[in-house]
Amino acid sequence: MNYCCNIICMKGRIIKIFSDFYYVETSIGVIEAKLKTVLKKQNLDVVTGDFVELESVDTNSMQAFITGIVNRFNLIKRPKVANVSQFIIVSALKEPDFNYEQLDRYIAHCEYHNIKPILCFNKEDINDNNELKDEINEVYSKIGYQIIFTSALKKTGINELEPILKNNTSILCGASGVGKSSLINAILKSSILKTLPVSEKTKRGVHTTRHCELLEIDNNSFIVDTPGFSHLKFDFLLPTEVQKLFREFLNTDKSCKYNNCLHIDEEGCSLTSLIKNIPASRFFSYKKFISEAKEYEQKISVESLKNESKVKYNKNKILTKISNKKRSASRKTNKQNMYKEEM
Repeated sequence: MNYCCNIICMKGRIIKIFSDFYYVETSIGVIEAKLKTVLKKQNLDVVTGDFVELESVDTNSMQAFITGIVNRFNLIKRPKVANVSQFIIVSALKEPDFNYEQLDRYIAHCEYHNIKPILCFNKEDINDNNELKDEINEVYSKIGYQIIFTSALKKTGINELEPILKNNTSILCGASGVGKSSLINAILKSSILKTLPVSEKTKRGVHTTRHCELLEIDNNSFIVDTPGFSHLKFDFLLPTEVQKLFREFLNTDKSCKYNNCLHIDEEGCSLTSLIKNIPASRFFSYKKFISEAKEYEQKISVESLKNESKVKYNKNKILTKISNKKRSASRKTNKQNMYKEEM
């Protein structure tokens, strides 16, 4: 901690955000802070997990202003968290029913951000279906994803999960009701987070986590509890970029002879034999994400045409086009029109 002209300067890490209040873990405890006006004007996303610099004039009030972000090495836009080393994607084996496409969306989300995903399948106590577990292993272990089966209720699989969390900042993400909060309670050996059962009426999870919060397991080990979300869409990528989110197309020595081939039903595609070996659920997800990306491609194509129609080029200069309705007729045209009227 430094004292600069009666202003106390320190550093810390944001552990949660309520409204416009930022709760920062520092060497003297958790401090409630606000963004300094200068920082607000920069329109920076200051989020849970960020390491920040603080200024305060009163240590007794435990209040301060955040003046800057330091040492940020990544930023996840959804959920809004910074400085994350891995995702623990939590799926339920039952209540709610397991959904391959939803899991593939989370996995692709991790691949897009270049962050390691760990696949955690919870509620083994209510669905110990070996056939489903074998199928999950068949689909995801083969392409290199680490898999853990857990039961937060019976505390099984927790011992396997704990060393994975060591010395990491891990996001627990997944749809509502899969048991993220219950897993965190089991890991922390406390009932720090509220839990609710799956709705009997909708058979869907009920939101219990309302904001992202950084929870300390031990020194240098943190879990980020996040609100459940399931509406991830890939309507911000081009179709050819979606391929990079699927390891099946990366873990191969073969390459397609067509640069823009989507490897779906193109004639002459060199990866036909590879596609036949991709599990049906994964290929279904791939085609779904490609479809969403095509919508984005079409959208930007239309917007590009609109922008092009508003400009013209003359001697390497970009000039604004005047619409036909607003363009004034030349004197020659006016004379010709007058001559036609006289005739």
